[in-house]
This record gives sequence, C-alpha cells and structure tokens, in this order.
Amino acid sequence: MRTPLMAGNWKMNKTVDEAVAMVKELKDLVADAKDVNVAICAPAVDLYAMNEVVADTNIDLGAQNMYYKESGAYTAELSPAMVKSVGCKYVIIGHSERREIFGETDELLNLKLKTAFANDITPILCIGEKLAEREAGVHFDRVKFQLAADLSGIEAADVKDMVLAYEPLWAIGTGKTATPEQAEEIIAFIRETVKEMYDAETAEAVIIQYGGSVKPQNVKEIMAQPNIDGALVGGASLEAESFSKIVNFK
Repeated sequence: MRTPLMAGNWKMNKTVDEAVAMVKELKDLVADAKDVNVAICAPAVDLYAMNEVVADTNIDLGAQNMYYKESGAYTAELSPAMVKSVGCKYVIIGHSERREIFGETDELLNLKLKTAFANDITPILCIGEKLAEREAGVHFDRVKFQLAADLSGIEAADVKDMVLAYEPLWAIGTGKTATPEQAEEIIAFIRETVKEMYDAETAEAVIIQYGGSVKPQNVKEIMAQPNIDGALVGGASLEAESFSKIVNFK
C-alpha cells in the first residue's frame, strides 16, 4: 500500500523569518494527518532554521536542487552533505523550471539521481510535457523518454524508494490543471512504463505524484484516482491554511 506524499515546493519564495512563521503555523494544522506524508521543499537559506521548528513533527524537509559532486569549485551549488546537514529527507530533481530556465539535461539529472541514492536522500524526479507536445499527441513519448534517460543505470531497489512527480508544463503556475482523468491516464502510463523498465513489484511500489496548480478545491478529485499518490504543490503550499487543507484532503 503506497502512502501519499504531499510536498510543497516553495520555489523562490519566503525569507527565513517568513519560512519559520509558516511552518510554526503549519505543524499544528497537520499534526493529526493520517496515512499521508508531508514535506516542504524550501529555498536553501531557509532550511537550517526550519529544521529546528519541524523536529519531532510529521513534516519532512526537502531541497529544491542538488549538485552531483560531493564538494569542489562549483559556485552556488549544494552538495549532498550540505542537504543532509540541514535535515532534508528529500530533494527535487529536474523540476520543469530547472529544465526549461536553467537548461538542465537528462544526462545531468541522471547523475544527480545517482548521487541522491548514494547519499540516502529521496529524490523527487519531475517529468512532464510541454503544451505543444501534448497538442501534437507526443506527451506519452516525452515522459517515456525522460524516464528512460533519467533512470538509466539505476537499480529497481532505488526506484522503489524514490518519488516521481508528473507535472505537465502547461499547468505549472498557470492556474490550469490537467483534469483528474488526464492526470490519471498519463500517471497510469508512467507506472506501466516503470513496470516495462523494471518489474511489477517496482511499479507498484513507486510513489507517483501529480503537480500542476493543485489547490484545496481540486485535491480530492485528483487524489481519488487510483494511480496518483500525492501532489507536488506550488503556490497553494505557501500559506499554512491552504496547504493543510491539501494535506488533510480526506
């Protein structure tokens, strides 16, 4: 039985004081959440202070990015040891904004995934298509290509413990949302692709989230789909009340 993961991605939002205030409010609102895991992926400067607040709560922390080297002359990057030192359980790998704005390639993301696994950090791998790719009917091909490239050389045991996040680029920060049926269709395809690449046990175990304008108003319909195991939440995760309603969707 897969336990859903509701993960907030704050992107480039919140100062340290704002981050601490938010999680202080959130921890009480989600303290009684049942059968769901909760995470906040915050800007790097916020994580150290947040870690003190969420200690001994059911809120885990995640980084929004991480480099694949252990240390060295890589200005502005975060090493896996740095990510772990501020209490992070998760790291987002390959968010569409990293791919589109910062030019991160599938080859680079593959290296980052391998480093995350080697350092016992759970990666949240983001995959998804552009609007033009969906309109051209190649969205299935696109996510299948991403899975094959990003997971190249990665063992089934690691895939079972990771998180996949399907995020159609046309629904990121636009207010548009894939219908629950659209999301279920492609996430079921992703699970079937994992089965083809590995085996049925791995496909059944891996957590697959939906990301793209998830809100309190639509989360129940999204979570009613059999293959959707949570959400990667952007704007609605910035306020404690709205994110808590997503966490407490049942």
